Amino acid sequence: MNLQKEQGLRAKDAKTLVLGANGRIGQALQVFAPQGMCWQARGLCTQAQQAPEDWHICAPLKERGALKRAAFGCDQILCLAGVVPGRGKDVQDNKALALAAVEAAAEAGCRRVLLTSSAAVYGAASGLLCEDQALTPLHPYGQAKAEMEQAAQARGQDLGVEVCSLRIGNVAGFDAILGGWKPGFSLDHFADGQSPQRSYIGVKTLAVTLQQILACSDLPTALNLAQPGAMAMADLLRAADLPFESKPAPQSAIFDVAFDLSTLECCLGRAVPMADAKTLVAEWRLFCDKSQIL
Repeated sequence: MNLQKEQGLRAKDAKTLVLGANGRIGQALQVFAPQGMCWQARGLCTQAQQAPEDWHICAPLKERGALKRAAFGCDQILCLAGVVPGRGKDVQDNKALALAAVEAAAEAGCRRVLLTSSAAVYGAASGLLCEDQALTPLHPYGQAKAEMEQAAQARGQDLGVEVCSLRIGNVAGFDAILGGWKPGFSLDHFADGQSPQRSYIGVKTLAVTLQQILACSDLPTALNLAQPGAMAMADLLRAADLPFESKPAPQSAIFDVAFDLSTLECCLGRAVPMADAKTLVAEWRLFCDKSQIL
């Protein structure tokens, strides 16, 4: 998987090992690799029908030696591999995968590891969510991601490896709303008639922004990754012309999850474009079209 980055931010020969490169975000990176960039990536996945020449196929929790060999010669590791709820796997594997990545980085001489985390670590906290606030996850998935972040930071400090946890908002099309839609779909509504609002990011915007983050020389220990402006889920479905029914939101439902993105914009040195329902849908459909040729 040959990916490149903006000149002047890092050395031309810098390489990134991408764990879980055949997952959805890994595919997005391949589809939307910008022109005129100069970093390279090496993919690692558990299986692939036609693995590219610079990919490695191994199970990172069982084949630690293979993981370390794949990391040699790389400057950093991007760990996209992880476990989400509802797929019959243990969410605690998120911590194990993160620790495996940090340990492989230390053994192979990689400078840093970037982990994919989630807004779920913030729980029901209100207002704009900042990276430096206390984490109060409510559910097992959020708790597992918070434990992953903390354990990886501690191991990184012990081994001299920088660790940055990317708290990614809802990715339009990779979520349970746009991506999980099917006939008869029902969406929560609150007493005022509004649907839940979340920080979203488009698939293309995610890929481009992620590559620019990888190009940054210095990163904080945690970084929110989304587009400004909380998106109403109902607006997203309407923009996609997908019909839905409404049902009363349960008491446990969280109305608003919105990121403070000032740290992200400081790292990038630019403003992140506002989330727009039509653009989010268009990026998802473009990804669907382009990913068919991978």
